[in-house]
Amino acid sequence: MESIILTGPKYSGKTSTGKVLALFYFCKFIDLDDLILQKTGKTPRQLYSEDPAIFRKAETEAIAGIAESGIIKSGRRVIGTGGGIIDNPEAIAILEEFGAAVVYLNISADSAWDRISNSDRELPPFLRTENPRETHRTLHERRAAAYPHLAKIIIQTDKKTPEEIAHEIAEKTGWKPAKTPERHRIDHHNESKPHCFGRDF
Repeated sequence: MESIILTGPKYSGKTSTGKVLALFYFCKFIDLDDLILQKTGKTPRQLYSEDPAIFRKAETEAIAGIAESGIIKSGRRVIGTGGGIIDNPEAIAILEEFGAAVVYLNISADSAWDRISNSDRELPPFLRTENPRETHRTLHERRAAAYPHLAKIIIQTDKKTPEEIAHEIAEKTGWKPAKTPERHRIDHHNESKPHCFGRDF
């Protein structure tokens, strides 16, 4: 059974959906942002604020580390990538060698902006412009045109729960569920709570 790589813009549901897939299908979820933090001691946002090139290098090294570990070949995995990975050709080249199903979680620019603007976090550095919403829309639309060339599967995520998205992915990849969302739903409102994501955790 092939592994799954989740791509798409920030707030498209990569992390929440990845955790649901891992929980339902007894496999490991690997969050690229978490790996970068573990390796550098800094969040992707902090690295990008220092220098976008430093962040891209850390992103590429994190993906290369996954490839070198052989974890993808040892069993099915779910990997959640960063929202801007499509702008990192070197990282994309490594991902394409994984032989995994690349899934693009698509979300409209308006829905993504609503989630960004309603977040209690400050805007990322690249959106701190005179017109953040227009900057976001331009970036979103450019990346949205590029992702379909990478992805094997495209899922529209507007107004869908992570469970709904996970089941749609499973249907299109042939993954068979081990648990049901009714009995094993994740509390997405409190991500500080510990979750059980399968035998690898």
